[in-house]
This record gives sequence, structure tokens and C-alpha cells, in this order.
Amino acid sequence: MLEIKNIFCGYPEGFTLKNVSFKLEKKEFLGIVGPNGSGKTTLLKTITRLLKPKKGEVIIDGVNIEKMKFKEIAKKIAVVPQIFNMEFDINVEEFIFLGRIPLKSTFQFLENKNDEEVVKNAMELTETVKLKERLVNSLSGGEIQRVAIARALVQEPQLLLLDEPTSHLDIGHQIRILDLLRKLNKENLLTIVAIFHDLNLASEYCNRLLLMKEGKTYCIGKPEEVLTYQALEEVYDTPVIVQKSIVSGKPYILVVPHPEEYKQSI
Repeated sequence: MLEIKNIFCGYPEGFTLKNVSFKLEKKEFLGIVGPNGSGKTTLLKTITRLLKPKKGEVIIDGVNIEKMKFKEIAKKIAVVPQIFNMEFDINVEEFIFLGRIPLKSTFQFLENKNDEEVVKNAMELTETVKLKERLVNSLSGGEIQRVAIARALVQEPQLLLLDEPTSHLDIGHQIRILDLLRKLNKENLLTIVAIFHDLNLASEYCNRLLLMKEGKTYCIGKPEEVLTYQALEEVYDTPVIVQKSIVSGKPYILVVPHPEEYKQSI
């Protein structure tokens, strides 16, 4: 479905993705992990054409994204950013309807029956129906995240991209959001790519992980192939202990509070 081929991309100040390549099949749930500044968000922006690669290609369903119109991209990819800055306040239902705009022609802004059905389905999936009359700026972090996912779903995308979907959320809201994403992936067959800082959540919910370091692909594979103590200590420059989760058998990472004392004791 998605192929990243030898991507070099960056900003005027000089940060660059360096020869990043990987393939994403339909129905996968890929987690992107790595230290701050390793290129995770830059990669997401490159996939959506917000940033233009200096070299390389982003290919969706066999077509170079540079040859696609933004409306065509919107029919295939939806994005949930890390932070929403609302300059004006609208209610939840109106906010979710905004996700239909990229699919409209220039003179086709009025809502129709199909729009209403799509929005209704998205709100039911994300359990946001009871919030529809609430103002977006009055919502909690977990509520905003579910509403943002609903807005992305009304684009009826094949691929959903999320930039740290659980940041600033307590553990209960983190689990509810990720359970929702897993349901969309498993039951609705939605392909998902999400950036994670929490390695244990990424391990538990994703079927593949991409570990990045300094703008490059360090490794990609199943959680047990990527989340080894050797890889994590090299990429994050800190000692860790990797065990198997007693619940799922997936890798579970324990941090070591005092790195220097730990190094001296082994």
C-alpha cells in the first residue's frame, strides 16, 4: 500500500531524513519509535506531502505522491496531529464534519445524506455521539483525541497517520485510545501508522515497529525483533532491561534509574 524509497528530506536549518526506506502492507499497524529529533514527525509530514523530499519517493498504491492532487491524497490518507489549535470554537459534530471538506469539489460545500451517514458512523465508532453538542475547546484530552480520530475517519481513508496519539493523556485514556485504534485496525481493516514515545505501548499494540536514529532507519520488524536491549541502549544511549510481558508475551522495557551505577555494577 505504502512504499518509502530512499527518502532524503529536511528543513532549511538542515535536519534531514537520510535514505529512509520501508514498505507498509494493508491492514498493518506500524509504530514509529526513536529519540526526540530522530525524524519521526518529519517522516509523517513527508508521507503526506507537507514536506517535499530532496531525493527519493513516497508511493501510495503504486503512484508517486508527487503526481497526486491533494484531493486524491485526502481520499487515501488522514492525519491526526499531536496538537489541535482551535482559533474559533465550534461544536463536536461541526468539527467532525470538517473532515469531509477535502473530499468536496469547489462548489460542493453543503452537507448531503451521505456526509451525515459517514459522520454518524465515525461518531459511533469513536463513541463521540454523546459529545456532539459540546464545544471542542471544552473537551478533555481523551475526548479531543477521540473527536480528532472521528474527524479523520470521515475522510474514509485507507491509511491513518497519528503523531503521538497518547501524549498528555493519563493511562486510562491512553488504553482507551489505543484499544479504539486496534479495533479500527482489526475490525475495520484500517492501515495505521503512529508515532510513539512509550515503547511498551508501541510493543503491545503494533504488529511492526520502525526504530529511528538520527534521521535514519535503525531497524524495522516485529516488536520482539526491534525492542532488544542492544538496539535500545545504542539508540537511546541508556541502559534498559527487556523482558516478556506476562500478559501478552510482547517485549516489556524496564528503565534503569541510575545509569552510571548500573554500568559499574556489571
